[in-house]
Amino acid sequence: MAKKPGTNPKGEFAFFNVFYEDGSQRSNRRVPAELLGGLEGDEPARAYIMEQDREIAEKSGRPALEIKNLERVGAKKK
Repeated sequence: MAKKPGTNPKGEFAFFNVFYEDGSQRSNRRVPAELLGGLEGDEPARAYIMEQDREIAEKSGRPALEIKNLERVGAKKK
């Protein structure tokens, strides 16, 4: 059942585009916002997404792909 518009709290998740060593990309991977910030910046997102990938690989029977780069969706390029 669909949620009513406006019931999703803003800022609960940060979204990342993930680029893998084999050249593939996954867009809009969700990471809880409370994991991010502080001195590490977005680095905790890498560990969180790697854990998600490991679980997916375990269930699918395929090896997990190595992450090459992460980009926060909507972040300005440096």
